[in-house]
Amino acid sequence: MIELYYWPTPNGHKITMFLEEAGLAYEIHPVDISAGDQFKPEFLAFSPNNRMPAIIDRDPADGGEPIAVFESGAILEYLADKTGMFLPKDVRGRKTVLEWLFWQVGGLGPMAGQNHHFGIYAPEKIPYAITRYVNETNRLYGVLDRRLKGRAFIAGDAYSIADMACYPWIVPWKNQQQTLSDFPDLSRWFEAVAARPGTVRAYAKGQPFTARPTVTEAGKSILFGQTAKTGH
Repeated sequence: MIELYYWPTPNGHKITMFLEEAGLAYEIHPVDISAGDQFKPEFLAFSPNNRMPAIIDRDPADGGEPIAVFESGAILEYLADKTGMFLPKDVRGRKTVLEWLFWQVGGLGPMAGQNHHFGIYAPEKIPYAITRYVNETNRLYGVLDRRLKGRAFIAGDAYSIADMACYPWIVPWKNQQQTLSDFPDLSRWFEAVAARPGTVRAYAKGQPFTARPTVTEAGKSILFGQTAKTGH
């Protein structure tokens, strides 16, 4: 059994996509990030960066004590290794998938996240910041579009954790001020991933939590006001 600490954000959706595709048994523990659930001591005990998602694997491959994993990219790699799915075993194939996984966690996610912040959440609209991150998001869409030319999926013919990592960050393309039709190969891939039954089931798992806004006005001070000094 996998215990998943989750909220329906792009990083949260990555993990439900894997779990649904792999058919692993899991239980969702909602972490309402706008209410500050990520700062509860019991959550920080295994997710010290006060970010979801995180998992606890109650049945690890070595048969030992439960294993906790935080950071979405690390979780995807851990689950792929655990199941032997969605990550090639050959050195070249594995290398390629991990390159694009790290591309997402180090590039697409952070840049699109800043795009969302300055375009949607920031109390002051700063034109330079908005333009900077909209343009960088656009550049990264172009990188992915070129990568997908002649390929069914990001790493080649097989669906992988690289696709699961990237797809949820393309879903809010309108909020990122992008035009998906400008990127034909990215659009083709996006529609193919969206139609997968595992993707449909994964996003359905987030529906019970969407009645509450992902980020409330009060939650902004929790999410965006953290410093080392505050202990958060």
